[in-house]
Amino acid sequence: MALPSIESTLTRAWLRRGPLALALLPLALVFRLLAAVRALLYRLGLKQSERLPVPVIVVGNIFIGGTGKTPLTIWLAEALRAAGLRPGVISRGHGGAESSPREVTPRSDPREVGDEPLLIAARAGCPVVVGRKRAEAGRALLAAHPEVDVLITDDGLQHYALARDIEIVLFDGRGVGNGWLLPAGPLREPPSRRRDFTVINAPAIAPALAAAVGGQPFQMQLAGEFAEPLARPGERLPLAQLAGKRIVAAAGIGNPGRFFAMLRGAGLTVGELPLPDHHDFLDRPFDTVDADVILITEKDAVKCRQLDNLKDDPRLWVVPVTARIDPALAEQIVEKCRGRSTA
Repeated sequence: MALPSIESTLTRAWLRRGPLALALLPLALVFRLLAAVRALLYRLGLKQSERLPVPVIVVGNIFIGGTGKTPLTIWLAEALRAAGLRPGVISRGHGGAESSPREVTPRSDPREVGDEPLLIAARAGCPVVVGRKRAEAGRALLAAHPEVDVLITDDGLQHYALARDIEIVLFDGRGVGNGWLLPAGPLREPPSRRRDFTVINAPAIAPALAAAVGGQPFQMQLAGEFAEPLARPGERLPLAQLAGKRIVAAAGIGNPGRFFAMLRGAGLTVGELPLPDHHDFLDRPFDTVDADVILITEKDAVKCRQLDNLKDDPRLWVVPVTARIDPALAEQIVEKCRGRSTA
């Protein structure tokens, strides 16, 4: 039980420049120096980046934890396909057991490929390959699917061993927190880090938030309009029709509060059950929950469907979310991809 306590303490400390953050600031300066030296080695060519034969788009963040990369990756894959391109997705595959490249299908085991790649494979309708070395995963995907003409790497912003053509840095409503690097703050790199596009996952972008993250940000909003029973995918019920029931919302994602806020915005009154990111559900967290309905995320659903004690639980309903972003972002990305492919 100590780990969640430490994690929550740090999370609170990272949002302001209080005593704990100040005490950790010397370590943050060391972290910044090491990160800068590593990046410089790649820029000078002393460490090699591998360039693949198709454009590579990195969807990543500098704020540690969940900011909404998976919904953005799904949106981007769909947008690229609508523009006539043939995207593929590569990922490290958090929690996956295999280190060598492995193709993901909707029937893959999340313990072997990770929960987020499995969700992307089910939703994005494009090839997905996971592997600890992203360049190797990219080569494997292109060998198996030679029709693919653009690669999206889900996360991997700091994985410089793979050369990239476009970088998208994603933030949420927390912005840059206290603005300091780990462990004094929540950032892997300074907010001034170069990127091609900035996206903020938030219901609204205040001028102070836009100024904190830098660039000219695009807004992303996550919308959930219906729920479907975990045991009966495809049956849909508008969220509004759940009003009046005893509802608990559970989320094993990087920022559970965002899921809870979305449900409240849909007019629901929910009890909150935040779980650790990538939670495996083997501890049976719903056994003591007293509710008519337990709403879960799609990311959590891919694991719950694998467990005998959960897959038929009639209380479990999944809330799919869709990213809504200005189409101009997709247009600019497509233009850059076509410029690279014809260069």
